[in-house]
Amino acid sequence: MEQYVSRNEGKVPRRVLGALLASVSAGVVPRLGAPYIAIGRTEEITAIASDLARVADGEGAMRFVIGRYGSGKSFLMQLVRGYAAENGFVTADADLSPERRLTGSGGVGVATYRELMKNLSTKSAPDGGALPAIIARWFTTLSETLVAEGLSPASPAFDEAFEKRIYTSLRSLETFVGGFDFAAVLGAYFRAYRAGDDDRMSACLRWLRGEWNTRTEAREAIGIRSLGIVTDDTWYDTLKLLAAFVRLAGYAGLCVFIDEGVNLYKITNRVSREANYEKILAMFNDTLQGRAEGLFLALGGTPQFLEDPRRGLFSYEALRSRLSDGRFAAAGQFKSLMGPVVRLRRLSDGELYALLLRLRRLHGDYHGTEPRITDGEIGDFLTASLARAGADEMMTPREIIRDFVTLLDLLLQNPEADVSSLVGTLRAAEKREEAKPNDKPAGIAIPTIEL
Repeated sequence: MEQYVSRNEGKVPRRVLGALLASVSAGVVPRLGAPYIAIGRTEEITAIASDLARVADGEGAMRFVIGRYGSGKSFLMQLVRGYAAENGFVTADADLSPERRLTGSGGVGVATYRELMKNLSTKSAPDGGALPAIIARWFTTLSETLVAEGLSPASPAFDEAFEKRIYTSLRSLETFVGGFDFAAVLGAYFRAYRAGDDDRMSACLRWLRGEWNTRTEAREAIGIRSLGIVTDDTWYDTLKLLAAFVRLAGYAGLCVFIDEGVNLYKITNRVSREANYEKILAMFNDTLQGRAEGLFLALGGTPQFLEDPRRGLFSYEALRSRLSDGRFAAAGQFKSLMGPVVRLRRLSDGELYALLLRLRRLHGDYHGTEPRITDGEIGDFLTASLARAGADEMMTPREIIRDFVTLLDLLLQNPEADVSSLVGTLRAAEKREEAKPNDKPAGIAIPTIEL
């Protein structure tokens, strides 16, 4: 893992570098190039990498990545996602929203599943939409096995033997909810592939991605009677099925990253909110009790989402008892990352400085220029940023990175500008902002209201 996150030397592909700088300058977590600006978080990354090693051995694991907005939790999850893909895992990620939850009515649960399937990725297909490639890899393995047994792909018996091999290979999945339907759809996909029937192949893929709204439509399009579909109630079971299937296809497992858990905290209806928390409890129990083979789950959220005793995860007693720190960890002298919750600490000043140095080099490489800012001036910029009132607690890496890339852009586009004047202007503006009174301007009478 350390080698993966230490890509600070050598030439970065221009396409990756452009996407990386565009993302960080807008305050958006980059999907490409995250390892090139990875600084700190070594302990957290090492802990999650150990989870992935266990998942590759057939276990399950779940982590809760907790941090304030802009603290780097989404960045950490994207970094781990890239590492997992590099090491033979299939990955999927989605952000929760009012329209995408873990359970509920109106398709909000299956909407999350569809988003995960849209972003399904592998090392060879890092931008999503990897489901056909995963199936093709599995088909290739089955075909090579039959050829090794003496069957020619051109022989009349090959297709029949291949379809039988599909069902025998998937026999281990029959114990899963929807396992028979899953095998039947893959069999139909193979028949459509051999017949060159693109419409039926597309219909099978739509079933696997949870895109059919009714069973009748799915049965007519795929040609299988008595076929169910992925629903709000079954999408997580289908996810566990997929995790077991990708291992059969030769991958290490399935890593699922679900961010913006705070959207569950924002659900106003208590029954609906607790139903989602109950789903989280089921996921957590499955991964620890061996019922989610080859599945890694990561759920990102804010401290409020985790700890609020009225509406957060801690309001659900079964989760509070599992996720709260033990007495020794709560004492605060030492930190343990072996528990399910990863709390992101603030990056140190030294780590922030190293991050800005790396961004300067990447910015210069992309634009083909030597950035007009010295090491000392970077230190002055960082000092000015951290000198703001409350910055030690409230200033996040996202804000510092965004401001710094903006500064580099201004220096590039305005040859007459210099760092000291830009930083001085920023300090003066902040002092004026801090000096503004909070009460009403003089001369305006504020009425007294008797209650």
